[in-house]
Amino acid sequence: MNAAPKTIQIFLPGGDPRGIRVAEVTTRIVQVIEVPRSLLAEFLEMPESSHVGVYFLVGQVEDDGDGKVYIGQSGELRKRLASHNKKKDFWERAVVLVSRTNSLTQTHALFLEWYCLQKAEKAERYAVENGNGGSKPHTPPPLETDCLEIFETGSTLLATLGFPVFAPVGAADASSREKDLLYCTVTGINGKGLYTPEGFVVLKGSEGKRANGPTLSEANQRFRRRLVDGGIMKETGEAVVFTKDHLFGSPSMAALALLGRTSNGWKEWKNKDGVTLDELKRSAPAETE
Repeated sequence: MNAAPKTIQIFLPGGDPRGIRVAEVTTRIVQVIEVPRSLLAEFLEMPESSHVGVYFLVGQVEDDGDGKVYIGQSGELRKRLASHNKKKDFWERAVVLVSRTNSLTQTHALFLEWYCLQKAEKAERYAVENGNGGSKPHTPPPLETDCLEIFETGSTLLATLGFPVFAPVGAADASSREKDLLYCTVTGINGKGLYTPEGFVVLKGSEGKRANGPTLSEANQRFRRRLVDGGIMKETGEAVVFTKDHLFGSPSMAALALLGRTSNGWKEWKNKDGVTLDELKRSAPAETE
């Protein structure tokens, strides 16, 4: 099912698109504020830092591993984030969900923290640094309904700012996957994947070669080793097997992970009829009227 169209406004308090960014759906009261760690002191001077809110401490996502996220809530965001700045090393950005009208209560925040943890764990896009998802707090049904609406808006705003914490990297349903599946199947390789707006996803269960090709560079050998060390690929006999869906920045890096050699992923990945990804997406003639 397609998502409904939305208008999203992004405000730059400092005028710098690389600095603090404030995102909101124009018809909602929810705001999501992205704060580079180097500018945390500036955010702590903003009035929103005194609001009740839910926050996400986010580490960088790379091709060879998962990003990291810590999810929390506080009625004293200023104090809590200052503490995390001293004690937690992994994060590079704080992303804060608050209400423009400062109408979130501690009950809202506790439920949203718990719910966000469940959704982030299920999505498996980021490694959740909290350790456990806790238990569902008691929340009256009307307030829980409010929280679910806040979550949907917040999730959209997080993804718009580049933090799709709650979105699985593959297609949302099996039928979508089946019609768009691409294959990398040479001797000893049984790879399945999807070409998505974010990059190329190698699907869980895909099998590749454990051994590196003789001409594979040391940098790319280390790249494959990090995939194993990070638990994304598991060594099994002479093969490596993907333990989860994993997003790569390009089809070629996805193919390299499976093949153990450099290759042109646009040519290696093919649909069930043997048509290459290049032919499907880059070489297809433009439609004319």
